[in-house]
Order: sequence, then C-alpha cells, then structure tokens
Amino acid sequence: MNIAGKDLNLLLLFHVLYQEQSVSAAARRLALSQPALSHKLAKLRHAFGDELFVRAPRGLTPTPRAHELAPRVQQLVAGIEGFFDFCEGSDYLARVDRVHLFTTDYIEQLLLPRLLPVVRREAPHLQLVTHNTRGRLPRAELETGECDIAIAGFYDNLPDSYYQQRIHHEDFVVLAARDHPRLGAGLDLEAYLACSHLVTTLTGDLDGHIDKRLREQGRSRQVVAGLSSFTVPPLLVAESDLLLTCLRSIAEQAVRRFPGLVMHDCPVAVSEIDVIQTWHQRTHDDRLRRWLRGQIKRLLEPALPWEG
Repeated sequence: MNIAGKDLNLLLLFHVLYQEQSVSAAARRLALSQPALSHKLAKLRHAFGDELFVRAPRGLTPTPRAHELAPRVQQLVAGIEGFFDFCEGSDYLARVDRVHLFTTDYIEQLLLPRLLPVVRREAPHLQLVTHNTRGRLPRAELETGECDIAIAGFYDNLPDSYYQQRIHHEDFVVLAARDHPRLGAGLDLEAYLACSHLVTTLTGDLDGHIDKRLREQGRSRQVVAGLSSFTVPPLLVAESDLLLTCLRSIAEQAVRRFPGLVMHDCPVAVSEIDVIQTWHQRTHDDRLRRWLRGQIKRLLEPALPWEG
C-alpha cells in the first residue's frame, strides 16, 4: 500500500484520544480547538471505516476496533517520536559511539584525567580513542571520519571546511637543571648558545621556531637530540647539562614534579603559540561531538597552568 495519500497525523490523534478518552482534553493536548478536533475525528473515522470513539456519559468510549488498533498505533507513535528524538539529539548523550582525538602526548596527559570521568558519567556509552597527531593536521582523517577532533598548537592555514576554536595561548621558556654549571649567573643569550639543547620534534625536523629566529640574527645553537615526546625531555634535562626550550605549561608541570629543575625566561624572542581544537564541517552539527568539544574547552582552559 502506498502511504503517500495517508494522513499520518491521524495516528497521533487516535493515540491521544485513546489515552484521554475526552474531546476537550485531547484538544488541549494537541493545541486544537474542539471544532478542529471534531473535524479531524471525522477524517479518522472515515480512514478506518469505524466510529472508533463514541460518546459516553463521561467523555468517549473506544469501540472494539479502537481497542484492536491501539497497541499498534502506540508502537508506531513511539517509534516516530524516538526517530525525531534521535534526529534532534535530545538523547545524544546515551548514544553508543566512538570519537577519535588526534593530539600530542602532553595534551593527553593534561586533558584525559579530567575528561574521562566526565565522559563516563555523562555519556557512558561513548568511547574515546587518541592518536598522535605527528606534527601535522590530520586533514585526510578529518575528511574521512577517522579523526573527529584534532588538538595542537601548530595547526594553521585551515581550509574553509574546517572549524577551529582557540583553547589558549602560551609562551616559550627554558627548562634547566637547578645546579646547571653554566647558569649560575642566570640565562642570557650567550649562555643559552653556549649550552647543548634537546628539542621536541613530531616530524623529525630539528629546525624549530627557535632555530629559525636565531638564524635571522646570524646565530645558531647546538641541538644534540630530538625526541618525539613532550613529556620525556624534562626527565633528561633534570639529570644533565642540557637545556629544553618548551611551552611554559610543560615547564611548570615538570618543575612541580622534579625539584631539581628550574625555569628561565627564554632569551630568544619568539611568538606565542595558540593551542586550538579543530574539526571538519561534517561533524560540526553532531550534538554528541559538539558536547564533547565544549567539555574539552571547559576542562582544558582552567587546567592549563598559565591560566591566571
């Protein structure tokens, strides 16, 4: 049977009348006048070839045909309401889903201890999977759905189909051993250049922001190793005469963990870094992912140590 010519709103009318068994109560519930409801009731009776509801001393009484139809109509109405609830996202936190985050090990360490308890409490069927962003925007993964949200401080020149939200910005500082033999008088540019350095590199490139800035001044530093982690280099600095130029939040956390470390202002003038989360247009309106992005922003901003 072709349903194109059927008025499916009549199913809702039947459902409400069967529950209320009163024209006036059903009219109030459906926001209709009583004449309008009576007109629709006439159409309903014609559609099913039965009176369905007959007048009684107190309201309406369902006919045997109405009692026969009621369970199926109730099931149909519940299914339609559930479908629109799903489309409108009113129950999105109960969805079974998996979200992929591309980020760095430092953001994982900073964010996940705060985010996972919220997800387990508010969206218990949501699974989070993190991936190393490897120093690049995961453009193909965002477009294909392998990545839902990417978080880092080095994304720029995003295409028009991408959204971004700045989480915060921070500057660079220098991390050194408290008893560093060359830094008794403090850290100036000459002392900085006289030392050996560690760098964090997600791509294998040892030519970073600092090196480019120094090259503009006709200077250079000695880099002895590049590591693919933000959290491991402070361990090496604490037990050596190496320096690590890093984001202030990384240094502040390292100093709290290792009393033998100290933080210095960076003697090389470099621009601050914006930490952003970015996502593709295809997930922009998804209620669950929008909720998760909001939680990330809410949790990450006050968690960052440089925030007042």
